[in-house]
Parts: sequence; C-alpha cells; structure tokens
Amino acid sequence: MSIEVVTLDAEPAFAFGGRPPALTVEPGTVVELFTEDCFGGAVRTVDDLPSEVCEFPYLNPVTGPIAVAGAEPGDTVAVHFAAIRPARSWAVSSTFPHFGALTTTHTTAMLHPALEERVWLYDVDPARGICRFRARSAELEVELPLDPMHGTVGVAPAAGEVIMSITPGAHGGNMDTPELRAGTTAYFGVNVPGGLVSIGDGHCRQGEGEVCGTAVETAMNTVVVVDLIKGGAPAWPRLESDGHVMSIGSARPLEDAFRISQHDLVIWTSDLLGLDRLDAYQLVSQAGLAPTGNVVDTNYTMLAKLPKSVLTGASVYDGTHARLRAVAAEYLAQR
Repeated sequence: MSIEVVTLDAEPAFAFGGRPPALTVEPGTVVELFTEDCFGGAVRTVDDLPSEVCEFPYLNPVTGPIAVAGAEPGDTVAVHFAAIRPARSWAVSSTFPHFGALTTTHTTAMLHPALEERVWLYDVDPARGICRFRARSAELEVELPLDPMHGTVGVAPAAGEVIMSITPGAHGGNMDTPELRAGTTAYFGVNVPGGLVSIGDGHCRQGEGEVCGTAVETAMNTVVVVDLIKGGAPAWPRLESDGHVMSIGSARPLEDAFRISQHDLVIWTSDLLGLDRLDAYQLVSQAGLAPTGNVVDTNYTMLAKLPKSVLTGASVYDGTHARLRAVAAEYLAQR
C-alpha cells in the first residue's frame, strides 16, 4: 500500500468557517499536525489564572483547515484518528467564573457568586500511560489512565457562517466527547467545497460531560487519515469505532441534544438494516447507549451509541472505517 503523508503547519484559528484552506490533500492522505491546548499554552502553572493570562475570544485554538480534493456540498468527509499523543509532560485543568455545569453562567443567571477560579497542574507520563491529579487543598494524589482525545473537530458550517471553535453544532466543533480517541473515525457532511476540516482541544483524558468546564488539557501531536465519501452527507456528525456506531447531537436544552442524537441513530440504523423506522426505534431503544459529550459549552452534546453486534450484515459507509484503520496501521508500523 502506498501512503501519502503530509505535515500541516498552520497558524491557529478560533472559528470554523471564514478561512481558506491551509492545506489541500487527496482523499486517503495521512496528515500529521500539532494542536495547542484550549488555553493557547498560556496556563502553565497553578498561578496562571485563565482570566488573567488568556484573552477572550482567543480560546480553544484549532489547527487547519484541511481541504479534501473533490469534496462538494452533500458529500461526506471521513477523519480517522490514527494517533493522538501528548506533546508535553504536563497538562492543566481549571474552574473559572461563569463556566461549567455547577456554577452560575451567563445564561443561567444567579445572584450568588460564581465558583472560585482555580488551576490544577497534572504530570503527564506517556511511558506509564498515566496523568497525575494533585489536590490543591490536601495531600491527595491520584494516577489516572491516559485516554488521549480531541474535544474539537469539524468542518466549515453551511451558508458562509462562521462559528466560534468553542461551539458545537451540526458542523462538529467543540463536542467534547471522549469517544474522539485514536482508532475512531468521524464522519461530517460537507457544506463548502473541500469540507475544510479543523482539529484542536487535546485532552489527556476527560470524564463524560466535562462537568467543571475543562478536561486535562494539553497540546497534542496528532495523526489523522482524511478521506472522502461521495454523497451520503449526514445531517449531524457520526462516529465509528471497531465496536460501535455513534450519532451526535448538539443543542440546548440537553434533552434536545439527546433527541437529535437518538433520532439520527434511529434513521441510520433503519438505513443500515433495511428496517422501517419503528423497528429501528425499538432496536435502538433496547440496545443503545447514551454517553454525554459536554454539558458546559454554548451548546450541549449527547451521543447515541449502538454496538455493531446488532448490525449483522450491515456495511457502514462501505467499510471506510476498516480501510482507514488499515492505512493508519501501516503508517504507524513504518514509524
């Protein structure tokens, strides 16, 4: 197998849409790239409060965009994550005023004060596969397993819209689901020529929901395989791993994000198995899972997740995930 490998070196952006491609690749190309953390690398110690060292709205930088040759509106761009590796031996997390699931926010107005702004510094040890939590008010230390992922990935929105990178939507964006780890393929409907894929917001790990508003944030060295499927554009982002298919919905309130994801998975299951909608609805209801992406961003994100074991005989995007996984495996074997 002949693999085309390119390296993307681009200035960070802070939105999806509104930028020309930094790189144009043929379908099936392996792209090596670096992503800065959500704080732009400005938070490096427990004394670096984000409100003091970061400048709004220059948060959550993304690398890209990558145009896929031949991609036109109505097509589907596939992004397979071959490798996601922490680029630093440290990572940070924080609480800060008016952001997070358990504090007053700009849309949940309360008279009581916001939570204290506080930073946690994590040691990152890829060789041991751990990151180390240290409590700020006690001697407690806990080693947590590394589970590197990207909180933010997507394509340019439709109708010339420019959407801040912190906002998830039908284009993808800041979905913050731990399912976006190495070995996963993401599918996005193309809205503009080339698709224009951008990636950022690397997490050493994250609990479902990203409850405090941040994960274990760090810069990442990431490798993706970018591909094109003509036609078949999903209305919302979809994911595929070796064991599951997943549909994503992002909206407020949270129950609407849930409904979007479940609706898309029912439609997808119906198409894959040739079932009528109510049979697919019944199958998803009894075999599906509903992991949370985020409950903190400008839109919330929910996933609907179905094991492939109930999709016997179905071909998901004509085997794109398995094909890109093979490309990734060959690339990694050569490195």
